[in-house]
Amino acid sequence: MGAVRIEIADDAGKKRYEVHSDGELAGFVTYRLEAGLIELVHTEIDEEFEGHGLGSRLISFALDDARQRELAVLPTCPFVNDYIQRHRQYVALVPEGRRGDFGL
Repeated sequence: MGAVRIEIADDAGKKRYEVHSDGELAGFVTYRLEAGLIELVHTEIDEEFEGHGLGSRLISFALDDARQRELAVLPTCPFVNDYIQRHRQYVALVPEGRRGDFGL
């Protein structure tokens, strides 16, 4: 059995980042986009894909994309907030004046 192919992309039309496993939608994180800011609102990973690190890969991709696009991040989604708590290199993406709102 070969390696599983994981693809992550921004589906701007649906306002969400999606993760696919071997071509099948495995999960997504929805967002709201404003000038210079992205709010990561809600993350879902399909039950059959849980426990394989896809959620973490998805959030990492979204945060790296925000950094590349020079967007500030509001981690409204508890999963995203928890990820940033554990991966402190992303705290700088959250506006300094808002970090207290998210316990960062």
